[in-house]
This record gives sequence, structure tokens and C-alpha cells, in this order.
Amino acid sequence: MNVPDHLLYCDSHEWIDPTTPEAAPVGVSDHAQEELTDVVYLELPAVGRIVKKGEAFAVIESVKAANDIYAPASGEVVAVNEALVESPESVNTDPYGAGWMVKIRLSDPAELSGLKNAESYREFLS
Repeated sequence: MNVPDHLLYCDSHEWIDPTTPEAAPVGVSDHAQEELTDVVYLELPAVGRIVKKGEAFAVIESVKAANDIYAPASGEVVAVNEALVESPESVNTDPYGAGWMVKIRLSDPAELSGLKNAESYREFLS
């Protein structure tokens, strides 16, 4: 299971890269994409949308199910990965790279302290 050390994780299997709080990439973990199997559709929010930590802000659909994607932190969506609309399978093949979904300008970086680091997330999965 791929769990990059530099990211933070939610119990609901979203990740966020805290190294760029002005535009922090967000996506779903390798574990989540593996559980979903083949991703066939994504409904992503509009740029400019304000999200609150824990709020459902997107939908991911696979051949197995449709699931909400929750904001790991509050802020403004400043970028959306439009390439995923045409090729959602990037979530399966590269969940931490080409499979990023949105970038959020964090309104309260202190909210990140409630997320799991890679070690804690690995323990959570086991």
C-alpha cells in the first residue's frame, strides 16, 4: 500500500499535501482507490467554492459504488484537475500525482493538526 510520508490523511481516506497551504492538493488515497476499483466518473466542485473541513465537496463513482469526497480542511478551491473529468482512471493509476482532484487555499492551517500522518494512517489501515 502506497502511503507517502509527506501527506496528511483523513479517516475517510482523503489526503492533503500540507507543504503548500496557498494551494494544497487534495485527492483520495491509494487504499481508497483500491477499494473503489475502477473509477469511471468524478463530479468536482467549481473553482472559488468555499469548503468546510469534513464537508462533502465532490463525488467519485466507480464500477462498484458512488461515494462522497470530504474536505480535509477548510478553505477556497483554487484549482480543479479538469483532466480527471476526461480521464478519471488517473485516480487509480496515480492517486498521489496525476490523480489529485482539487487544490485548496487553506483558511485555517491549524485544522491540519487533526489529520493523520503517514505512520498513523498506516496503523489505521491495518
